[in-house]
Amino acid sequence: MRRRASSRPAVAAHPGTLRGRVAHAVEGFTPGYFALVMATGILSVGLRLRGLDAASAVLLVLAACAYVVQVALSLWRFAAYRHAVVDDFTDPGRAFGFLTFVAGTNVLAARLAMEGYVALTAVLVGVGALTWLVLGYVVPWTAVLSRAERPVVATANGTWFIWVVASQSVAVGTATLERDVASSRYLLAVVAVVAWSVGMFLYSAAGIFVAARMLLYPLRAADLTPPYWVAMGASAITVLAGARIIEMADTPMVTVMRGLAAGVSVVFWAFATWLIPVLVAAGWWRHRVHRVPLRYEATLWSIVFPLGMYSVAGTYLGQADGLPLVGAIGGAFLWVALGAWAVVGVAMVRHLVVTVLRPTRDGAPPAA
Repeated sequence: MRRRASSRPAVAAHPGTLRGRVAHAVEGFTPGYFALVMATGILSVGLRLRGLDAASAVLLVLAACAYVVQVALSLWRFAAYRHAVVDDFTDPGRAFGFLTFVAGTNVLAARLAMEGYVALTAVLVGVGALTWLVLGYVVPWTAVLSRAERPVVATANGTWFIWVVASQSVAVGTATLERDVASSRYLLAVVAVVAWSVGMFLYSAAGIFVAARMLLYPLRAADLTPPYWVAMGASAITVLAGARIIEMADTPMVTVMRGLAAGVSVVFWAFATWLIPVLVAAGWWRHRVHRVPLRYEATLWSIVFPLGMYSVAGTYLGQADGLPLVGAIGGAFLWVALGAWAVVGVAMVRHLVVTVLRPTRDGAPPAA
């Protein structure tokens, strides 16, 4: 969904110049673009788990670079186009995208922990947890609860599941950090279990709202956008967070939750597996039956991340619960996710060249 047009001027520079095109792109920067970091980072984790260290390192560097660039772009946008940021916070189709910053931060932290960067991991997990605590309340209020239009369920969409992903990413980040920070083991265990538990309740809430929207209102092919894949990704990261909690050192909180986490993780893995054919069929119905054009958009990373997360979650669950079949399926899906990442990555580069770097004849910014 596109951001509402603002009455303020889009850019100060002439739109036909490179500076003008870059400014135009920054103003329209999608808050959910941190899904690129999420997708690249989780695939780096998956490759590392499979012993493909060189390829994993390349994706780690790309994820870190993307993270730094997108943080800079977000700060630039907030400073220069604050009205656009405010518009996004009040748009139910874009506001939950801000929570991809939380998930991207924690996924990158988890990958850096595998390289032994404990201090940097701790900083990122802290930033991710604090941002989750703030945005987890602010986004639902500004985008949903404060709206005058009723019923708000009519605005429910796949991006709402990012709320779940952000919560579970905090559980993953703190559970990962716990292994290297023994002095804060009890605190990290509490945070991990609380975030994981909150994420499960949020999954139920988001699922009910989105299902109600589908049942009560007409569902057009154009409405089945890529973020609906986040429903599967949210289920998969719930599995990963549960598996990491199972592997945590004994503390009162972990001891109480370990058995529950093992069983619930298997249930969520089964549901994520069931969702994949449904989502593939929905994509076929959208693009083949109803001929909705398939072109690059930032939300395509919302397909790549769930595929990568499903792979990694299966691998960890197979190890934590002793389920070799689940681990084998996770390993096979790693290659599916890598293929999707390559296709979307090439499309993104081409999109940036066409819309930002290549000049247009009429002097206007190219259409997104």
